[in-house]
Amino acid sequence: MSMRHRLPVPPFTEETARLKVQLAEDAWNSRHPEKVALAYTEDSEWRNRDVFLNGRREIVAFLTEKWRKELGYRLRKELWACQGNRMAVRFEYEYHNAAGQWFRAYGNENWEFDEDGLMRKRYASINDLAIEEGERRISLE
Repeated sequence: MSMRHRLPVPPFTEETARLKVQLAEDAWNSRHPEKVALAYTEDSEWRNRDVFLNGRREIVAFLTEKWRKELGYRLRKELWACQGNRMAVRFEYEYHNAAGQWFRAYGNENWEFDEDGLMRKRYASINDLAIEEGERRISLE
């Protein structure tokens, strides 16, 4: 294992996959783009809705802009399936825009990791639903 490993590493068991998903949830909820980007390979490939990204620099720029617009962001992730170095993850998150409109976003991600436990591919399909503040399910902790 090289010095750049990110535990846990593949092949994943259900237990280590659930841990990896929780670590990802915690990192994204920090809303620190540089911290989040460290979980991805230098040349990581992303599809996020209709946006295609390559590499950590693009990931940091994307997340910086995302969290500038998506205020009060809180995310929950759940392991759907895992095998070897791949995972399918279901998620939902809530946020509001500058005008105060709340949204809940639902989606699925497909993840592929390198041997050191860094994510090299992330493909996300996401749908947003406008909600009232009283309909929120995820607390801002």
